[in-house]
Amino acid sequence: MEQDTARANDCRGNARPVVSWRDLPKKQQLFVLTLARLSEPLVQTSLQSYMFYQLKWFDPTLSDSVISSQAGVLHASFTAAQFVTAMLWGRIADSSHFGRKTVLLIGLGGTLLSCLGFGFATSFWQALVFRSLGGMTNGNVGVLRTMISEIVKEKKYQSRAFLLLPMTYNIGVIIGPILGGVLSDLAGTYPDQFGQVEFFRRYPYAAPNLLSAFFLLSAMASTWLCLDETLDTRLGKRDMGRELGRKLWSFANKGSSAAYMRLPSEDDPGFGAVPPSPRYHSRPSPLSDDLDKSIVRPRFTQRLAFRRIFTRNVTLTLLASFIVGFHIGTFNSLWFVFLSTPVYDPSKPPESPNGFARKLPFIFTGGIGLQPREVGAAMAILGALGIFLQLTIYPWLSARLGTIRSWRIFLLFFPFTYFLVPFLSLVPSSSDPPHSKDGVAVWVSIAGVLAMQVIGRTFALPAQTILVNNCTPHPSVLGTLHGIGQSVSSLARTVGPILCGFLYGTTLAYGIIGAAWWFLSAIAIGGFLASLLVWEGEGHEIWLEGDSEDG
Repeated sequence: MEQDTARANDCRGNARPVVSWRDLPKKQQLFVLTLARLSEPLVQTSLQSYMFYQLKWFDPTLSDSVISSQAGVLHASFTAAQFVTAMLWGRIADSSHFGRKTVLLIGLGGTLLSCLGFGFATSFWQALVFRSLGGMTNGNVGVLRTMISEIVKEKKYQSRAFLLLPMTYNIGVIIGPILGGVLSDLAGTYPDQFGQVEFFRRYPYAAPNLLSAFFLLSAMASTWLCLDETLDTRLGKRDMGRELGRKLWSFANKGSSAAYMRLPSEDDPGFGAVPPSPRYHSRPSPLSDDLDKSIVRPRFTQRLAFRRIFTRNVTLTLLASFIVGFHIGTFNSLWFVFLSTPVYDPSKPPESPNGFARKLPFIFTGGIGLQPREVGAAMAILGALGIFLQLTIYPWLSARLGTIRSWRIFLLFFPFTYFLVPFLSLVPSSSDPPHSKDGVAVWVSIAGVLAMQVIGRTFALPAQTILVNNCTPHPSVLGTLHGIGQSVSSLARTVGPILCGFLYGTTLAYGIIGAAWWFLSAIAIGGFLASLLVWEGEGHEIWLEGDSEDG
C-alpha cells in the first residue's frame, strides 16, 4: 500500500515550486561543506590527467595495454578501500562519541597523506599503497550527504541543496585536470625553466600533489574552525574548533561588534511562556547559526537496529545505485586512459600476433593520444558543461519532472554515450599518426560525447542522492545508510574499473578498442531497468517509541 501511494504521487508529477539559491537556509554551513567536498574531486581528477604517463615513467618497458590495466587497478584501489571502510565510518558518524565532523576531518587528513605519498611514489606498488590509504580513511561523501540532509530538512530545498555536491565535483573536474596537466613533469614539459631543478627531475609528479595537499589542508582548517556538528546526540557538546573559530572571528571584528539581546519570536518553542533570564551574545560569526541549542529537542530517543535498515525500497535503491556507480565510475577511469591511448598507426604491428584485422564499423583500435595538458582541457569541458546545466536547467526541470522521473529519464543518456565513445578514434584528424588527434572535428566530437555524459550525470546523480536519503527507514540510521550507500557505490567503482580496465587492455591488444565501452553501454541499460523498481520514500518509514515529528 505504501509503495502504491508513493508511486501514485510520482505519477501526479511530484512537481514542486522552483526554489532559488538565495532561499536555501544556513548558507554558511553549506559553504563549508562544499569546500570539504571540493578537495576530493580536485585531487582525483588532477592525478587522472597524468596517471597514464606516471605509470609509463614507473616502467617505460610496459606496453600500452598493460599500462591501461594498471590504471584501472590504481583507480579502483581507492574505491576498494572505501568499500571496506565506508560503512564503518557511517556507523562512527552516527555515534555520539564521535559524530559527523570528526569523521569528516579524519577523511580529509587521510586524503592529504595519500596525496603526498602518491606524488612522491617511484613505483606502481608505492602508488597503490597510498591510493588505498586515501580510500581507507575517507568516508566523506556519505557524511557530507548526511549533514546536508540534517541542515536542510525541508524537501522543497533538497533539489538545490543536494545539487551542491555534484556541482562542486564539476568545479573540481575543471580545476583539477588543468592543474595536473600544467604542473606534472615540469622538468620535461618546461625544460628551459625547470629542466635543471633536481627536485622536479627526481619527482616529476610531486608538484600537482603538493598543491592538492594545500587545498586539503585549507579544507581541514575551515571544517574544524567553522563547521557545526549536526548529529542530534552531540548538540550542545563542547567543540574546541568552533570555540577557536568564534574567538578568531571576534578578534578579527574587534571594534565593530556590539552586544545585543536576542528577542523571542513566534517561531520559538514555548513562545508566550514566562521568559528565562535574558541571554546576551556577541555578534555572531557568519559561519554560525544564531540558534539557542538549549531549545533543540532530539527527533528520536532510540536507534533503529541494523538488521531493520534493509527494507524493500532501501534494497532496490541501493541495487540501482550500484549499477549507476558501476558505469559512471568506470567511465571516469577509462575516459582518461582512452584519451591518452596512442592513435592507430597503420605502420605499427599489432601488440598481439593474434590481433584481428581492422574491419569497420566495429573492429578497430587506437585512442586519441592526448598529452596531460590536452587531457586536462578535455576534462575541463566536462566540468564546465556540468556547472552550466546545474545552475541553469536542473532546478527548473527537476521541479517540474519530480525527483524520480528526472532520474529515470536521464539515465537513458548513458547507454548512448558509452556506445559512441570508441568511435571518436575514427574521427578525421588534422595530423597524421602517430601524432595525437587534433583539429576542429575531433574537439567538436569530444565535446558532443561529453555533453551527453554530463547531461545524464548532472540530472541523475543529484536525484539518486535524494532517493537514497529519502529511502532511510529511520533518522537514527541516516549516517549509517549513507555510509552503506557509499560502500555500495565504492564497490561498484572498484569492480567496474578493474573489470573494464582489464577488458579494455585485452581488447586493445587484439584490435577491438570498443568492446569495453559497448559492455558498459549494456550495463547502463540494466541501470535504467533497475530504476523502474524504485520509489521515493519519506525518510522515516519505521517509527519507534519516543520519535518526534519536529525537525
